Parts: sequence; C-alpha cells; structure tokens
Amino acid sequence: MNVGYRVDYAVRALSYLAAQPPGRIVPRAELEKKQHIPPHYLSKIMKDLVSGGLVKSYLGCRGGFSLARAAQTISIKEVYEAVERPLVIMECLEKGPSYCSYIPVCTQVSIWQRAQTLLANFLSGVSVNDIADQKGLRERLGGLHG
Repeated sequence: MNVGYRVDYAVRALSYLAAQPPGRIVPRAELEKKQHIPPHYLSKIMKDLVSGGLVKSYLGCRGGFSLARAAQTISIKEVYEAVERPLVIMECLEKGPSYCSYIPVCTQVSIWQRAQTLLANFLSGVSVNDIADQKGLRERLGGLHG
C-alpha cells in the first residue's frame, strides 16, 4: 500500500484548516502557500473533500475553505477514502471469490485481512485535530533553519 500525494496534500490541507479559529474561511492561496500544495492538486483534492462532506467551499472574493465538521470528528481514514477510494490493502479482500477463485483456500488472506483491519482501526482513531497545524509546513520548516 502506498499513500500518494493526493492523500498527503488532503491531510496537509485539513490539518491547517483544523488549526484555524472557528468560522474562519481560509483562502485557497493561503492553503497553497502555507502547506506547500501545488495548485493543480489542491483544486481536485478540495473538490473531493467537499464531496466527501469534510470541507465547505465558499465562492467569491472572500471565498475559500473551512471544515464542514469539528476537526475531532474527521478521521484520517475518512480523508484517505474521500480522495482515493475505500481503504483496501489487496483487491481480493474487497472483491471476494468472484475476483480470485483461490480465496476459499488461500493461506495468506487472513494475514492481509488482519493487517487491513489494524490499519483501518488505527487511521479511524486519529483525527485531523490530532495533527492540527496552525503555522503551516513552510513556516515551521523555516523556523528550523532560522
């Protein structure tokens, strides 16, 4: 399993939004700059997060984004699934015997099922509030070198 840029950028965006005062609308450019997210990724990711019910989008000159729910209620697993798809380590776990006829006799299926359950439970237990980032990655990195 590989967690790609889309998930990384989505978590970065939400961790920044989670650290903002309640009701604050964060402009797109601020998210891009503070969390170092390329604009072409941010647009699609934020659309997915809005569709997933995790973010609200505001149009206009004072537009931007805010969390749709309390940060404590948004799990990293939900973020992953909003921008990718359901968390599945191996296709056979999701699709079953119609995908792989060996599932009924496979000696490794139980290992991957257990690993998937452990990962899903862990990511469900971590909220974006747990990793809220008020300053943003760029500012914190600059502080290390300053």
